[in-house]
Amino acid sequence: MADQPRFLLLGQVLRPHGIQGELKIRLLTDYPERIGELASVYLGEDTDDDDAESYRVQHMRRQNEFALLQLEGIGTREEADTLRQLYVMVALRDAVPLEEGEFYVYQLIGLNVKTEDGESLGTLSEVLETGANHVYIIDSPQYGEVLIPALESTILKTDIEAGILVVKLPEGTLPDK
Repeated sequence: MADQPRFLLLGQVLRPHGIQGELKIRLLTDYPERIGELASVYLGEDTDDDDAESYRVQHMRRQNEFALLQLEGIGTREEADTLRQLYVMVALRDAVPLEEGEFYVYQLIGLNVKTEDGESLGTLSEVLETGANHVYIIDSPQYGEVLIPALESTILKTDIEAGILVVKLPEGTLPDK
């Protein structure tokens, strides 16, 4: 399983918006409304960036699937432009508490995936966030890359402590033997 990161991703800076230093960000969180409620966020290159810088949040507003974020100390288009492609993150300790049965993506990466019959498929290597539902990508020694929709009907058990994910494969997921 993956190590615990220092930060969780909220979004990624795409470009400046306007001339007052506002940032247009691609949202990468299930709780985008929370960004505007945070006292501060971190900007850095990845979730373990020791050089990530803290910025106080002035305001955030939604723009379709994006957000416009104003940070204290970033008042011009030029200053905002230097932050392109950096990730907007929250310290793990300040993250939204999860409900029962919810998991952070980093907790799922590396889980051993088994079918309901006990067959080991491989390791969960990536989580794709699609519009309808997440898709789990399994790195399988015998089948190659296996894609499983993360639905109640397909994900039977997630046991982070034991490092196991039990799935019910939809018809046609695996090649015929």
